Amino acid sequence: MNFFTHLGKFLLMLKGMFSKPENFKMYWKEFMHQCVEIGMGALPIVIIISLFLGAVTTIQTAYQLVSPLVPQSTIAQIVRDSMILELSPTVVSIVLAGVVGSKIASELGNMRVSEQIDALEIMGINTKAYLLFPKILGALVVVPCLIVISAVLGIWGGRTAGELAGILANDTFDIGLRQNLNFFNINFALYKAYTFAFIISSVPAYYGYYVKGGALEIGRASTSAVVVSCILILLADYLLAALLL
Repeated sequence: MNFFTHLGKFLLMLKGMFSKPENFKMYWKEFMHQCVEIGMGALPIVIIISLFLGAVTTIQTAYQLVSPLVPQSTIAQIVRDSMILELSPTVVSIVLAGVVGSKIASELGNMRVSEQIDALEIMGINTKAYLLFPKILGALVVVPCLIVISAVLGIWGGRTAGELAGILANDTFDIGLRQNLNFFNINFALYKAYTFAFIISSVPAYYGYYVKGGALEIGRASTSAVVVSCILILLADYLLAALLL
């Protein structure tokens, strides 16, 4: 299938999620389940990646800024803006595309292959609304929270690494952290977070929902979902930067 066929099926899938709403209690239970699955399942890897991203950014920035004319507090500003603008939203979202996206695609693909989705449709349940909408909504709630946690932990990891490596003291880092703070950067990071959260959840849901075949096709659909999600995240990152910055 070509690009426009996939795009049309994807848009029809999104339309189908709102065409025949189910009982609100069904949505709420599944929504809370997805929030826990996505948030708690990805939290450990997000914590580890964020701490090391902040630490490495601090050390490499200090290595580059060798001029005595540049104050050491500049390192903290670079680490802060790097984590908020790019590293936390983009890098963490790419990791989540692999962790969360592959799980969504394989879960829905297994339900499709084992004919569980067909059984739900025979019972009169709108499977697009019941299976896909809570996943996408849960990602839209949880993923931005994970990215905010990532930014905070990344800055803290950079601060700790600077102190342990003897690069700059915590007081100097805190001074730089408060200098020239542009609050639009935080808003921009949240714009990216919600955009990436939608991509991370909806694209794997599409590939998993429409998978055909057996276990081999589920694996291929999961791989395709992760690859396409990563490409779309990078494309959306560029477009948002070009439009808003």
